[in-house]
Parts: sequence; C-alpha cells; structure tokens
Amino acid sequence: MKFRAKFCGGCNPRYDRGKAYNTLKERLKEKGIDLELANEDEKATMLLLIGGCSNCCPSYKEFKLKKGVIKMWDESHIDKVIDKVFEEKKSEEGS
Repeated sequence: MKFRAKFCGGCNPRYDRGKAYNTLKERLKEKGIDLELANEDEKATMLLLIGGCSNCCPSYKEFKLKKGVIKMWDESHIDKVIDKVFEEKKSEEGS
C-alpha cells in the first residue's frame, strides 16, 4: 500500500502539522504502513491531505489514486486517519 501525504500551504495553521505527520508516520510504521510525502509522478493507493485549518484546501487532482483521499485539519484526527488507513490496508490484502 502506498500511502502518501500532501501539506497545505500553511497560511492559517492551528496546530503543528509537521509534528502530526511525524506522529502518523511512526504509528503507521508500527502497523506495517509507510507514509511518505506525495509525488505527482507516482501512483498511490491513498492520499492524506494535511490542512492547517478546517478549510483543508490542498488540491489533489494531479494525483493518480486507487482508493482516494483522507482529509485531516486537526491533530485530533490522527487516530481516525490511522484506523481508516489500516482498514484500507486489510481490505487491499484481502482482495
């Protein structure tokens, strides 16, 4: 599973997005899922948009994704993101 992340521009961040990314990266790695920064030239299973506020405005139309997008705009979303990604991983392995 290729799980990738893209940050917003950071015009109105209400939490430390970099810290949240690192926390996600570490916790997902424990579950066997690698989180890396997105690259437009690479196909990915899912994309995490890390917004700094509830607008969560990063564009993602340039990415080729198998499963879609998860949006995060608050550090309280970390557990929900992990649960969703792990569900998708199990689903992908069962296919």
